[in-house]
Amino acid sequence: MHNAQPWRFRYVRRSRTLELRADLERAMPHSDPDNRALPIGCGAALLNLRVAVVHEGRHPEVRLLPDPTDRALLATVRLTGPASGERDLGALHPAIHQRHSSRYPFEETEIPEAVRAALAEAARVEGATLAFPTSWHLREVLELAQEAEARNITDPGSDQDLAQWTRVDTPAANADDGVPHYAFGPRMRGGKAPMRDFAGPRQTAGRDAAGFERTPQLALLSTDHDSPEDWLRAGQAVERVLLLATLEGLSSSFATQPLEWTDLRWPLRDPLTGSGYPQMLLRLGYGPEGPSTPRRPVSEILDIEP
Repeated sequence: MHNAQPWRFRYVRRSRTLELRADLERAMPHSDPDNRALPIGCGAALLNLRVAVVHEGRHPEVRLLPDPTDRALLATVRLTGPASGERDLGALHPAIHQRHSSRYPFEETEIPEAVRAALAEAARVEGATLAFPTSWHLREVLELAQEAEARNITDPGSDQDLAQWTRVDTPAANADDGVPHYAFGPRMRGGKAPMRDFAGPRQTAGRDAAGFERTPQLALLSTDHDSPEDWLRAGQAVERVLLLATLEGLSSSFATQPLEWTDLRWPLRDPLTGSGYPQMLLRLGYGPEGPSTPRRPVSEILDIEP
């Protein structure tokens, strides 16, 4: 959420193992009261690590939540090798540096069914389900997102999170996290896309307004259960979907607002089956690429043990 980058890595040379740890100081108790979004974000970072390891010809042997007594230790990745049977994972490597959230209007062009099926399969491989709401279910999801955004605008806690993790006045060169003003995208003038206004009541110089999609194409990612392990799997699934979408020429952004309110999260489920736990809502489509956003220096997120 909000480009908080809540992860740290530790590499142990003697065992050729990387540890993924949650940076709990970057949690958002108000917007993420169940601490669910934080491990989802760390799961996305874990997927990128797996992709990079396979790209380098090694096999990533992953263990999720290996130590029940250490809640910050989310996963270990032991480098073994060589990589085998993971060509699809390694092929995603170019998209790691290409994928950026795009908060611009997308075209009304429909995503081909074959591409949707490939994205759903990418989620399935990681233990999640990706569905594309349509018809009245899509209308309900959009209404829930609109209700959540309206709540966030008047909610002091949400406003505090935005104030902490968005950069309106900070020069880009001086920030290494958060959402900078140049990545806010335009204010929405029309359309039904579930856009978050990262500026809130603050004025952002040079920010225009634009019309967005009349029929947004949303993807709802769910898991069978709702445990910390499921959140890590959801994060890996989200990132695998986004990397593949990038290679397919799609732009993407997140619509997490209804997931931040407990009473709005559950109605997101497919009303016909009523099954699954919604973990992430994505907006996909053909449109401008998003700009790159700041990243923390490697020295802050990686420790190497001799």
